[in-house]
Amino acid sequence: MSHAIQAVRGMNDLLPDTVPVWQRFERAARDVLHAYGYTEIRLPLLEKTELFARSIGDVTDIVEKEMYTFEDRNGDSLTLRPEGTAGCVRAGIENGLLHNQVQRFWYQGPMFRHERPQKGRYRQFHQLGVETFGMAGPDIDVELILLCARLWRALGVDGLELQLNSLGTLAARHLYRQQLVAYLEAHRAELDEDSLRRLDKNPMRVLDSKNPALQTIIAGAPNLQDALDAESREHFDWLCESLRAQGVVFRINPRLVRGLDYYSRTVFEWTTDRLGAQSAICAGGRFDSLVEHLGGRPMPAAGFAIGLERLIELLTREGVNAAAQAPHLYLAVLDDAAGRGALGLAERLRDAGLRVQLNCGGGALKSQLKRADRSGAPYCLLYGGETEHQGVALKDLRSGEQQELPVERAIEFLKGRTATAVTTFD
Repeated sequence: MSHAIQAVRGMNDLLPDTVPVWQRFERAARDVLHAYGYTEIRLPLLEKTELFARSIGDVTDIVEKEMYTFEDRNGDSLTLRPEGTAGCVRAGIENGLLHNQVQRFWYQGPMFRHERPQKGRYRQFHQLGVETFGMAGPDIDVELILLCARLWRALGVDGLELQLNSLGTLAARHLYRQQLVAYLEAHRAELDEDSLRRLDKNPMRVLDSKNPALQTIIAGAPNLQDALDAESREHFDWLCESLRAQGVVFRINPRLVRGLDYYSRTVFEWTTDRLGAQSAICAGGRFDSLVEHLGGRPMPAAGFAIGLERLIELLTREGVNAAAQAPHLYLAVLDDAAGRGALGLAERLRDAGLRVQLNCGGGALKSQLKRADRSGAPYCLLYGGETEHQGVALKDLRSGEQQELPVERAIEFLKGRTATAVTTFD
């Protein structure tokens, strides 16, 4: 006997009992993003491998170890997107959306990285990304953070910590790099293999190491904040003062460097201590050189991405569940002869704005009532038999009370006792 085929490791099904929480997030995010004037862009899953090698950095773990890359039949090297920013920039350049324009985009969908699967980290994972273009000042950095804060409120999530840092300009980082390399060279014998490899190509990545054995060395490294140029310092100070004025609590983390090469100046993360090692829920910052690096004209840019699996896990743990989109009523069919009429009645009920689950496939009344109860509907309509030409029997599945009444009265009764409006978020 052949074994049943299972899902690819690290690529998980989203089952019906969890989907309502995802849908709640999606509705809240859409409402908040539209309130700030952001427009949706939809991007392909596949891009040319070169796009990510040039944008993310060819010495990053993502490019070196984690990308799903293959050659197609034409011999072109293609990659399943490991993140969304590079594709968004590529689309903006290719379609003429960035030249002398200010843009605010958002997108959502699956990303792919060949990592070791663990709680909150999967090989197919989902992100909501937000990218802005054409705005150089710290005001857009503040807006992005305020947008996140409003989304957390809309979802009922609290207890997240906002961490901030500034990476400065490329020139400031070059100066800092020299100081950092000199410091790390003095500790070369204590560095692990990954850090030694990064030391020559991108030493700031050593600060991002999660190796516990290196944390003392990292803690003693020169502080990037001390090497900031005056303009970056002014930018960062304005950002911090504006956040304080809006009542946003944050912590400056001088070791926050982010894992991608394209970041500059402002970087930030929203973190939680309730998900174990996978603490970052949302991360972003400025990437002012990326558009030019990918072939466009120089353009300031900033954005962030939310890891949805982690956020959904946090929502579930905190009990911030969305009510499942259960039907308002279950329509039971009392005999085979009533089947065609029941289809029409179900359509009339849906026309009236009700969510209706119709019993299909027959079955005794007892089994249909069990299905009705499992559906989550508060009411069951019994159609057929003696009531078919006179009305329906309406059964309250919670109290067990039942009454017979005309169809129109049943519709009015149900409309008055069910919430048909789309949920909104403050």
